[in-house]
Amino acid sequence: MKYTLKFRIWHWLNAIVILGLLGTVFLRKTFLSYKTNAEIIMAKLADMGTEIELEDAKSIARSIRNVMWEWHLWLGYALAFLLLYRIVLFFIDESNKADFSSLSLHKKGVKISYYVIYATILFMTISGFAIYLQRALGLSEDMVRFIKEAHEAIYYVILIFVPLHIAGVIVADVKEEHGLVSTMINGKTKENF
Repeated sequence: MKYTLKFRIWHWLNAIVILGLLGTVFLRKTFLSYKTNAEIIMAKLADMGTEIELEDAKSIARSIRNVMWEWHLWLGYALAFLLLYRIVLFFIDESNKADFSSLSLHKKGVKISYYVIYATILFMTISGFAIYLQRALGLSEDMVRFIKEAHEAIYYVILIFVPLHIAGVIVADVKEEHGLVSTMINGKTKENF
């Protein structure tokens, strides 16, 4: 299978953006957790002879991670753009169009998994912007809480998909689709080498 330059550029930019988004979530839940860092801030200040309330320490910890969280927002904008670009590619790029009925059962499963991940990315983009634009959209606190919980729960689909995708591509390249990885990099099929 030959992938066009437009598709390959989209694929690698999408990979970078999604890994960046996953990275910001990882940092938020680990090293930049406001709960953990609030305790550290309180302990260090206490060692220096200054006592502060837990809520003040949490506020400081949240402000430390705000800069990183801005990256999450910018990457969200990039993901939205790339999603729109992928929709356009679906209609104009012939490199990834095969008659579904002619595919093997395995290839049908792979194709369906990509549609599931595209739907997941669409949901994550819409829900992410709904959270960010909650005031402008006039969303209630209960609705925002529901959207945040769904956004965080659906995130695990992407978290699971990424390593499965990488492993699946490597296995396919080694077993039956030799040159699959290099084709996604340089666009040449094994017949072109």
